[in-house]
Amino acid sequence: MTHEFKEIIESYHKAKQQGIPAVMATVVDVEGSSYRRPGVGMLILQNEKMTGAVSGGCVEKEVLRQAQSVFVSGEPKMMTYDGKYRLGCEGLLYILIETFDISTIEIATIQRHLKSRVPFEIKSWYSKTEQEISTMGSIVQFKGDQAFCFSQNTRPDDCLESFVREMQPCFRLIIIGTEHDAAQLCKLASATGWEVDIVSPPQHSKKLEDFPGAKEIIRSAPEDLNIDHIDDQTAIILMSHNFAKDLLYLQALKETSPVYIGLLGPAQRREKLLSAFIEYFPEVTDRFLDAIHGPVGLNLGAETPQEIAISIIAEILSVIRGQNPIPLQEKKGAIHDDPKRKKINAIPTKT
Repeated sequence: MTHEFKEIIESYHKAKQQGIPAVMATVVDVEGSSYRRPGVGMLILQNEKMTGAVSGGCVEKEVLRQAQSVFVSGEPKMMTYDGKYRLGCEGLLYILIETFDISTIEIATIQRHLKSRVPFEIKSWYSKTEQEISTMGSIVQFKGDQAFCFSQNTRPDDCLESFVREMQPCFRLIIIGTEHDAAQLCKLASATGWEVDIVSPPQHSKKLEDFPGAKEIIRSAPEDLNIDHIDDQTAIILMSHNFAKDLLYLQALKETSPVYIGLLGPAQRREKLLSAFIEYFPEVTDRFLDAIHGPVGLNLGAETPQEIAISIIAEILSVIRGQNPIPLQEKKGAIHDDPKRKKINAIPTKT
C-alpha cells in the first residue's frame, strides 16, 4: 500500500498546484469478505479524477457520489457499502471520507521521507454511525518526526474507534543483469508496485528506457558496488548469465541484509556458486545464506521470460508474506487474515 500512498501524494501535489480540492476515502473496517482489506485509500479530486482504489472497481462510483457532500461541507463522514446484494464478496465496508488538505511544505517532507525509506504509520479515528462527525479523521506519522493531519481541521478523538496501518518502506527489487529476461522481470515487478533498480556493468550501453518501470540503472563493477538501503524490504536477483560475475556480485553483497536473493539457473549451478562463495568467505552469516533461493522462482511450468518473471515474483511474494504457495481453493478459512483487527503490518510496494 505504500506505493499507492505515494501515488496519492503525487496526484494531490499536482492538484494543489492547480487549485483543485480533494478528499480521501479510507476503508477502516470490514465485516465479512471484501476484495481489499482495511487500510486501503483513494484520493478523489473535485474534477472526479481518482487515484488509488478501495475495491476491485465495484465500490468506487458510490464513494465518488458520497464524497460530493464532503466537498460541500468540509466535514468528514462515514459511509457503509453492503455488498451482500451487489458484490461477489458479500462484505460490509466502512469507508471514512474526509477532506485532504496538506500544505506544500508537508508534501515535500512526506515525499522526502518516502524517498529515504523511513517507516511510518497512518491512524484513522472514526465512528461506524453514518453521519458527519467533525472529530473523525486521519494522520500520517513518520518514525522520529511530527504527525501530519490529512486536514487542518483534523482533531484526533480517542473516544472514537481507531485503525492503524504500519507502513514499511516500499518493496524494492534489485536486478543484477541487463539481458532480455531482466527487462521482462523489471516490467512485471514495476506493474506489481515494486521499486526496481537495475545493476549493469559500467561498459554496457543499455539505457533506463530499455527497462520499463525501472527507477534507476546503477552502473557498477562488482568490486565497486555500493547500494544504499538494502534492508528487509529488498529482494535481489542475480541474472547476469555469467557465473563469474554472479559470484563477484554475490561477494559484493555479503555484508547486506536483503530478505531474498534469487539465483538464476539450475540447482547444480547454485551448488557450485555457493561452494565457491563459502570457500572464499567461510565466515558469511547463516542469515545471508538463508536468504538465497535457487533456482529462483516457483514451479509453475514457466517457459518464456515473461512466465519466468511471474514465477520469480510469485516466490518473492510468498517469502515476504510468509506463505506456503497453494491453490486458494485448497486453503481453509478466509482468503485474507481477520479484517477486524485494528492494526496491520502492510507489506508495501513501490515508492
